Amino acid sequence: MQRRSFIKATAMTIALATAGFATMTASAADTIKVGVLHSLSGTMAISETVLKDTVLMAIDEINAKGGLLGKKLEPVVVDPASNWPLFAEKARQLISNDKVAVTFGCWTSVSRKSVLPVFEELNSLLFYPVQYEGEELSKNVFYTGAAPNQQAIPAVEYLMSKDGGSAKRFVLLGTDYVYPRTTNKILRSFLHSKGVTDDDIMEEYTPFGHSDYQTIIAKIKKFSSEGKKTAVVSTINGDSNVPYYKELGNQGLKATDVPVVAFSVGEEELRGVDAKPLVGHLAAWNYFMSIKNPTNDAFIKKWSAYAKAHNIPGHKDKPLTNDPMEATYIGVNMWAQAVTKAKSTDTDKVIAAMAGQTFKAPGGFTSTMDAKNHHLHKPVFIGEIKADGQFKVVWKTPGPIKAQPWSPYIPEDKGKKDEPEKK
Repeated sequence: MQRRSFIKATAMTIALATAGFATMTASAADTIKVGVLHSLSGTMAISETVLKDTVLMAIDEINAKGGLLGKKLEPVVVDPASNWPLFAEKARQLISNDKVAVTFGCWTSVSRKSVLPVFEELNSLLFYPVQYEGEELSKNVFYTGAAPNQQAIPAVEYLMSKDGGSAKRFVLLGTDYVYPRTTNKILRSFLHSKGVTDDDIMEEYTPFGHSDYQTIIAKIKKFSSEGKKTAVVSTINGDSNVPYYKELGNQGLKATDVPVVAFSVGEEELRGVDAKPLVGHLAAWNYFMSIKNPTNDAFIKKWSAYAKAHNIPGHKDKPLTNDPMEATYIGVNMWAQAVTKAKSTDTDKVIAAMAGQTFKAPGGFTSTMDAKNHHLHKPVFIGEIKADGQFKVVWKTPGPIKAQPWSPYIPEDKGKKDEPEKK
């Protein structure tokens, strides 16, 4: 009798456990998991944290409209902590353990290079939202930031023009990693094609987190005093921008004397800096918060409400938008459109559905995902820093520019295909 009762109780326990497991499995299957891979600590947190919140805002908007394929999106947020090898570890965790359908993340090219083999090995999708050096084209990555011909080249062309000050000498100043070094390799070759010699090009690099720019600013002042109009092209990344711009102000290096054009400084990076001494210095992006149009007004309003509702540090009182936020927002929405079109989150089906996707961007143009090269067609804007840390647009392209992942200014790029290889 006892044995029969034990068997019945055991059977009931197993049945309940099985039912519970089935419920858990069904519950897990009721959501589509989305990876968020941005540094929330370390030197890059100043730039990347807000991109995590932009992804979460876009997910909330999609969920409020019913989600995708009848399921809600479930964000899985990890912190790779500005640690490049940790990016790869966290990417593998998101794909293999958390079973995310897509990941939005990375800022620096070294972090993207770190995770790329993981996404290709496991055939998962990464949306990368920041300007970069090109020289890459992966089936598993969609690049929603700018390629060099959508930012770096137009910026230097502007500096060489009469409107930009007719610069004849150039300081290429960057953080010491792949994006600044490759971008400056392209720019040096471009400058050579315009007749600028190596004697008129100064190239300097500092490590991540560098904070003492006194000596470098003094060298720039000396270089610029040698007879020709000089401009600085800055690819400094992360929190080093704060001491760099403070030192510019301390040493009185004004835009009228030596203009600086930056590729990684936007509204967010200027938050912690007294912008008054920096008025007139430049940034080249594909979006500025100050752009006036109804789509951008709506984007800023959404972000302001979201930041206040979620008590986001800094933004609840002074909400700011910037270029990588716009690129992130476009990426999430284009991915959602592709999933809807494909009726699936399967990587290969979504890749096929991404070709030619369009989205009305806050920058005022319709962004198009190139049918072949996984890059957005993007407009280019050059803005002057204003005293309030915003930017006044002083130059822009007539419309979106098609990206060139392989730069024509790097000889070894000749013959490379403008579309990712199928692996």
